[in-house]
Amino acid sequence: MLLLVEQCLNGLQFGLLLFLLAAGLTLVFGIMDLVNLAHGSLYMMGAYFAATFVAWTGNFFAGAFLALAATLLLGIVLEMLALRPLYGRDHLDHVLGTFGLILFFNELVRLVWGPAGLSLPVPSALNTAVDIFGIYYPAYRLLIILVSLLVALFLYVVVMRTRLGMLIRAGASNREMAGALGVDIKLLFTLVFALGAALAGLAGLMHAPILTVQIGMGENILILAFVVIVIGGIGSIRGAFVAAVFVGVVDTLGRAFLPDLLRLALSSTAASTLAPALSSMLIYLLMAIVLALRPQGLFPVAGR
Repeated sequence: MLLLVEQCLNGLQFGLLLFLLAAGLTLVFGIMDLVNLAHGSLYMMGAYFAATFVAWTGNFFAGAFLALAATLLLGIVLEMLALRPLYGRDHLDHVLGTFGLILFFNELVRLVWGPAGLSLPVPSALNTAVDIFGIYYPAYRLLIILVSLLVALFLYVVVMRTRLGMLIRAGASNREMAGALGVDIKLLFTLVFALGAALAGLAGLMHAPILTVQIGMGENILILAFVVIVIGGIGSIRGAFVAAVFVGVVDTLGRAFLPDLLRLALSSTAASTLAPALSSMLIYLLMAIVLALRPQGLFPVAGR
């Protein structure tokens, strides 16, 4: 039972990190109608910025703040220089253009930081375990859960309770009408993309102490982020949150317990061979089921 609770916490932590990445992706996709394959590269850049700035400042939190600011500025520059020419064009052009950005950022990282990758240690103050009902759980992972929940609350307040959020929702529903009513669509798109880049950078810098900071680290997790926004509904922050937590828990529990379940019916060798493949398939099976029952996702945005 304790192992189940621990794995559920791991799944929640992973799911909330997915939410940080998927929230920015679904905002960009839902409002700007832009298929941004380079969103994972912004996640990677956030991790590299964090590793660099933490080493420079000697303080994890100062380095994380600088990395977040650097990723936000990078998002603004990227939107203005590289992505504006893609607006209004076919999604295939988006895919080709942003795939080129993936190659650009990978080579840029190789030139600036080298091919070996970097490491970002967990801050010493958080390199402990917290007793949660008899389970000693890493304090840093609890910080990820807390920060992600606070970001989710912040996004809800911004999108649902502010004028900027009203404009974002108007742009998501009908950007032509919003533009006709006097909304500066270019500025709105820049702000939305910068926010999405900052969220991707936040996910990258918070995940960096758990993983190795390396070239291409954002590409596999980007696939999971697309799965999340498809399940939750394109453009829906609420859908991204629910789907990310669900995907994180299903993926983590599948990888933790599926091998033992398979050993009840198969040999140990066959179970060990089959379990990783089936665990990876679980979230795609979940996506297929959701699309079969609700083609627009769990929480479709009105007007889409």
